[in-house]
Amino acid sequence: MLARIQLSDDEVTSLTGELDAIVSNIAKVSEVATSDVAATSHPIPLQNVFRPDEPGQMLTLEQALQNAPDADSDRFRVTAILGEEQ
Repeated sequence: MLARIQLSDDEVTSLTGELDAIVSNIAKVSEVATSDVAATSHPIPLQNVFRPDEPGQMLTLEQALQNAPDADSDRFRVTAILGEEQ
């Protein structure tokens, strides 16, 4: 009633069997779970897979702008974002 889901009588009948299966499976897990088993979110330990963030060789201004469709001196030239054309 709290969820306000309208179900027909046929839907209630079919979902009753599914709900019984879900509750049974939860009961099986509860039987196996014991207090001496630590809760885990992953079956294997995870580690950070990122490489160290180390500064490298930077592009020159000319290299950065060489493929730009439109450049103005030392900047990229783009269309205005407020709907006005330049």
